[in-house]
Amino acid sequence: MKYLIKNARVVDPENNLDYICDLLVENNQIAQIKENIKTEGAEIIDAEGLVAVPGFIDMHTHLREPGFEGKETILSGTRSAAKGGFTTVCMMPNTNPVMDCAANIALAQKIIKQDALVNVHIIGAITKDRKGRELTDFAALKKAGAIALSDDGSPLEDGALMARALKLAAKLGLPITSHAEDLKLAGKGVMNDGFISSKLGLAGISNASEYEAVSREIDLAKETKTALHFCHISTKESVDLIRQAKKEGVKITAEATPHHFTLTESECESFSGNAKMNPPLRKTEDVEAIKQALKDGTLDNIATDHAPHAPHEKEVEFDYALFGIIGLETAFSLAYETLVESGLITLKKLIELMSVNPARIFKLEGGSLCVGAKADIVLIDLNNEWVYSQSEILSSSRNTPYIGRRLKGRVEHVFAAGRHVVKVGKLNE
Repeated sequence: MKYLIKNARVVDPENNLDYICDLLVENNQIAQIKENIKTEGAEIIDAEGLVAVPGFIDMHTHLREPGFEGKETILSGTRSAAKGGFTTVCMMPNTNPVMDCAANIALAQKIIKQDALVNVHIIGAITKDRKGRELTDFAALKKAGAIALSDDGSPLEDGALMARALKLAAKLGLPITSHAEDLKLAGKGVMNDGFISSKLGLAGISNASEYEAVSREIDLAKETKTALHFCHISTKESVDLIRQAKKEGVKITAEATPHHFTLTESECESFSGNAKMNPPLRKTEDVEAIKQALKDGTLDNIATDHAPHAPHEKEVEFDYALFGIIGLETAFSLAYETLVESGLITLKKLIELMSVNPARIFKLEGGSLCVGAKADIVLIDLNNEWVYSQSEILSSSRNTPYIGRRLKGRVEHVFAAGRHVVKVGKLNE
């Protein structure tokens, strides 16, 4: 199929583009980017008033399949991703079976090939069954298609084993991502530790449970002279440690999630399981630190940590609810409203955080609009104000505190590898 996108404002930080022009998509690639393109036989998309940007890349997505299809499937998860403007997602290994061997990766790839609406990459496990005892066969995982390694929500507590993992992964060119959490310090906490947790009678999770783990990981990255990526940073102390380490030349990158720069611990006063996540929602000063770190480059990218759960896993007493929320369909609008509309950063910077930098960190195709590149393109109406409603959610799960919230900036069209998967805000299946 051939498409001609007319009169879009093209914003591509990688190529320093910000001007109104046309884009021609042909044979699933970007064939031309210039003013007044002339062609025949193309479907015309009037993009006047819309912004065309490189497709978003989520480095931290839970698609749940295989094994937990009651929460999400690769089909439903990638439908949700497409609606949110994500043309590439990287799925975490906490499936059943775990993505800890070539056979399990092949199983997921078969489903991806059959069902995925957007590009899906697999993150392999660092240790067998994510139990932190024995390293997986990194070379076999890479050969099978893993693009990075993580034990996700099961932090690797054995420092010597983590050091070995970093050295081996570096030799193979596989990034390692760290869920930085000291489980002993976190204990049985369910929300941020502080006045509100005490008032509510809920066990707290201290800032130290994160920043002490971040400190250890920085020391290991420094000692091994290898690269490391931090997932979902949530505290001001962690930001300070990462900022200082980068000044010292330590090879680290780090991400933030929209919920950690748009919500505070006060959300938990509702006792809703949809306010329960790990890391927990923090204090106002932590939220401000995260926003400033996104502005100054201390934090490199925005990821969703999309974590679907079934209603019976969330609609229970706060103590018993599972951690995590969905986020693919709201990420851009939340970030645009909170960071760009407020004047904190530019739209160009936001696209760097959601497209350019994720591609760079994981060495993925995408993140820019280049002639000859795969056509991963998102068209956005920055002035469109919309209400996030439960009935329109495409994820199989509904666990989010944002339902009913008015948002600004809506994804109107999405091309994933040249396929027109979202058309005028609706899935185009």
